[in-house]
Amino acid sequence: MSGSYWKQVHSDGLAVPSDRPLDDLTAELTSMLGSPDPALRDGTAYPTLATWVDRGVYDDLLRGLGDGMAAGLQVGIGENGTDSVFRRSSSSLVLAECIHRDNGRPLLPGGTILDWGDRIATWLLREQDHRGFVPGKGWAHAIAHGADALGTLAESPHLSVPELTVLLDVVADRLLLPVERLWTSGEPDRLARATMKVLRRNQVPLTVLEPWIARIAATAGIRASYDDRDPFLLGGNAEAFLRALYLQLSLGPKPPAVRSDLLLVLVDALRRTNPDHLRPFE
Repeated sequence: MSGSYWKQVHSDGLAVPSDRPLDDLTAELTSMLGSPDPALRDGTAYPTLATWVDRGVYDDLLRGLGDGMAAGLQVGIGENGTDSVFRRSSSSLVLAECIHRDNGRPLLPGGTILDWGDRIATWLLREQDHRGFVPGKGWAHAIAHGADALGTLAESPHLSVPELTVLLDVVADRLLLPVERLWTSGEPDRLARATMKVLRRNQVPLTVLEPWIARIAATAGIRASYDDRDPFLLGGNAEAFLRALYLQLSLGPKPPAVRSDLLLVLVDALRRTNPDHLRPFE
């Protein structure tokens, strides 16, 4: 359909049009999620689908919509620098909206949510395109959007201690994977925010969290001996994450029950991974 059609839909307050089947509208919006044009992708497709999910338009079709978005996570997986990243990244946002809808009112069996969680985690760990803002095409931001999806998943009542622990492991795994460029568009902060949502469930004990922090810190303080690459590529993202998590745990709302003890663990990790910045003045 023409752009004027969807502009009219937005002008009408995003009411579902009655002149076309919902399946056709959804298919068109899903296609637009992969568009390199941010006006179509971020200005039309995502807000329309997110609003309709929130209003319950898809309540009876939520599993099918979510499965379609989960399939979108695999479109072009492994590519780097191509437009396929927009479909993967945008699909994760809509899938998170589906999970959020179920978080507020149970609509789906737990197995469906856990399956979507597995597919989000698998995609996030395999994602090779880490671009943030792409000039002329808007936000790709796959790592940040994947982190947001993990955070929404962490709030699901279908997840308990084992699944929440797996989410933390996914965060650590993503931080410690080799990268070609350091994240510069807030990705460590978004992963820290997802972690805070796990912590606010007040289910994962400090006996799990302390070695988890230690694992990340073990890489955060390392500088690689590359001859032709930035030595910070090895531990820079992990280091930025620890700082972001300390900031959010210190100043964020709704502190988790482990806040005081975990702050001590984080302070120790930051001292060990930032020795050059903490030397006394000479």
